Amino acid sequence: MTRYGLRGPVSRELLTYGGRVLTHNSVAELEFLIPGAQVVTVPRDIPPEQTMPISAHPELTGLRFPLDRRDFR
Repeated sequence: MTRYGLRGPVSRELLTYGGRVLTHNSVAELEFLIPGAQVVTVPRDIPPEQTMPISAHPELTGLRFPLDRRDFR
C-alpha cells in the first residue's frame, strides 16, 4: 500500500509527530484535512515503525476514517 505524508512548506521535510512521520493512505483525505498542504508519497525506505497514521495524531483521534465530509458541515 502506498503511504502519503505532508511536506513542510519551509523545511521541505516530511511532517512528524513525536519523531514519527505522519502518514495516510488517501491523498484526497489529507488534502481535505490540511488544505493547501503539499501531499507527497512517503519513501519506501522509511520503516513502518518510524511512521504514525494521521488518524492516531492526538488532535485527530475524534475523527472517523475513512472521512465522511458530511461530518464537517
